Amino acid sequence: MTSTDSAATDNAQKAPAKDPWDLPDVSGLVVGVLGGTGPQGKGLAYRLAKAGQKVIIGSRAADRAQAAAEEIGHGVEGADNAETARRSDIVIVAVPWDGHGKTLESLREELAGKLVVDCVNPLGFDKKGAYALKPEEGSAAEQAASLLPDSRVTAAFHHLSAVLLQDPEIDEIDTDVMVLGEVRADVEIVQALAGRIPGMRGIFAGRLRNAHQVESLVANLISVNRRYKAHAGLRVTDV
Repeated sequence: MTSTDSAATDNAQKAPAKDPWDLPDVSGLVVGVLGGTGPQGKGLAYRLAKAGQKVIIGSRAADRAQAAAEEIGHGVEGADNAETARRSDIVIVAVPWDGHGKTLESLREELAGKLVVDCVNPLGFDKKGAYALKPEEGSAAEQAASLLPDSRVTAAFHHLSAVLLQDPEIDEIDTDVMVLGEVRADVEIVQALAGRIPGMRGIFAGRLRNAHQVESLVANLISVNRRYKAHAGLRVTDV
């Protein structure tokens, strides 16, 4: 190898690092929301559709999803969970924790090849308030990855107030969204999707093995909200 070849190789190896804020255009992707008739699902569907995203909300009963879609407006459609999964490019999982595993297991075929965004928080409640549960797999997101081997599973949208999301008087949601996943390209798609909602940023927060503490933090935010009569979110500083 000549000195010129060596220099060229060194320059190739030292290519500039990718700008972490250079995110893809996701405006043309169809977003499905499983559990779209619940407060968080409806809130996310409303915000994304208002931002111009094509959104389909899913429910076990298609007529219930269609009624919720009409209530949301902004072109949102409603369908049963299976049709929602089939028709969507990105599928947000916003179902109750106690139905999480069964719902995903029943949709394994429809979710194959899809980018799945799990935002479920495994929580318990007693007289002392909310507390985190730890699934056998480690987290809800890791349970999703285990049940959906042919899907691209990420985790995001855990810390959002359903009250704020659904409030039409609020133009911006002042919060960051922590996004976790195994593949950078998939994480960046979810970050970009979060950034479609005014006031939000999507922030990479690690691989799925770190999802448990992100999901668990919601128990702390519930305590904050109860003490201060607030709808607290998160901001990551110096990023």
